[in-house]
Amino acid sequence: MSIADTPTNRAIPEPLPDSFCGVQPGGGVCYRIELAWGRWRRWYLKRFRQGYVRRMAQLRSGDCDGAPHEILDPRDLKYCRNQCRCDWAPTDDPFAWRERLPFARWGLAELQLMGWPMAALTVVAACTPMWYLAVVPGVLLGLIVYFFRDPPRRVPQDPGLIVSPADGKIAEIVELEHDELVGGPAVRIGIFLSIFNVHLNRAPSESRVIALQYRPGEFLNALNPESAIRNENTRIVLEEEAPPHRRIVVRQISGAIARRIVCGLRPGELVARGAKFGMIKLGSRTELILPKTDGLKIEVEVGRKVKAGSTVMGRWGG
Repeated sequence: MSIADTPTNRAIPEPLPDSFCGVQPGGGVCYRIELAWGRWRRWYLKRFRQGYVRRMAQLRSGDCDGAPHEILDPRDLKYCRNQCRCDWAPTDDPFAWRERLPFARWGLAELQLMGWPMAALTVVAACTPMWYLAVVPGVLLGLIVYFFRDPPRRVPQDPGLIVSPADGKIAEIVELEHDELVGGPAVRIGIFLSIFNVHLNRAPSESRVIALQYRPGEFLNALNPESAIRNENTRIVLEEEAPPHRRIVVRQISGAIARRIVCGLRPGELVARGAKFGMIKLGSRTELILPKTDGLKIEVEVGRKVKAGSTVMGRWGG
């Protein structure tokens, strides 16, 4: 892949490819249910809450072109924000409170669609003479809630740091002679995420998004080295804001259980170090590819447990 440079040596962001059809390009049952709910919800708002729709239209900024459906309020952006340029200020977003919940916002649909049935089964079973049958749905409910948790993270602010894009364990650190996206020698750090890890992804440094790629594929176990090549994945090319504007790549790779990759980034968008930008649902692998320069110092080793946004993976010298 070639990335054109401007006269100031800043990359020109590439347009979103057609394969990147929304923030969850791989689809899924819960995804389709939520899209269907969105269609009903927009019909209801236009028919019964016309004043609210007009007020949201006045507060909206940017362009809705490219969106696959009408954008009436911020909820309509959840699965298509990377396909258009419109937005609302946080103070004008009636759903901003959801960001303060201790659960991943991209997983709220799955949390309810899977969690409420498990809760109902637990209660019903607990009220019968065979109360011990409540253990199975109760444990499953606990696992579902635990998986979609979103704990706060303290992001280190020292200059020149690269933080982990994912929770998990370092599975490999490999030196590459050449990486086409970085544009030269690189170091690839692979992170394995079990179903017990937090699955939100965070930006490794303050960077601008210059390319996004989505590739359908298989769903091999994330511990299998072949999964990095053959599994469904997204590749996110970032360019650091600080000179010399190094390029960093983050790869979100699906696993045998995790089959839904979420990436809500827009081409050209500036993301802060440690900012949440997506997630991989139910176990997976994330890779961080850094340009190998004389000043790069890797701060982790194989087998170490890391946390997204807070564990320092490396630092630039000088």
